[in-house]
Amino acid sequence: MATGSIVERIRATFAARGDEKYADEGVTQLQHALQCAELARQDAAGSQLIVAALLHDIGHILGEADLPHSCNQNLDDHHEERGYAFLQQHFGDSVADPVRLHVAAKRFLCTVDPSYAEKLSPTSYKSFLDQGGLMTPEEVEDFRREPHFEAAVRLRKWDDTGKNPAGQNVAFDDFLSEVASICRTS
Repeated sequence: MATGSIVERIRATFAARGDEKYADEGVTQLQHALQCAELARQDAAGSQLIVAALLHDIGHILGEADLPHSCNQNLDDHHEERGYAFLQQHFGDSVADPVRLHVAAKRFLCTVDPSYAEKLSPTSYKSFLDQGGLMTPEEVEDFRREPHFEAAVRLRKWDDTGKNPAGQNVAFDDFLSEVASICRTS
């Protein structure tokens, strides 16, 4: 698929489902994506990590599956795996791996810094529990050995911060040139 087609598919996915909310979060998928990407940009992240921040939750809205509507549901929908599979084909490891690892990064941060769990939104805390909770010492070491471990931790922190219902968002199209510039063509 050509670069333009991927960019259009991403735009269409967010146009179709970006207004949906995940369980009890106060922001839509689009608001959250834009806030995370803007936080990455403000943190002087490179283009690959900015795109990863923008698209880290795309696995929630790829396809037709409904998002959970409340924290009473199981919130482990394996969205990081769906997002990774899509992003890996079109962007490679530097974008896809932080997305694949952002759920593990939450578990890691809560394990190595118990106060981190207090910073999570109620929905994010519930999904933390549903996604496995605290890591074992072996899981911590395995996670630290991941080549994109540090990028995943940075992404996770933006993920947990980018949930402000009153936040001002830049336009989605403001990020699409970055998406196109690092997209692989086939």
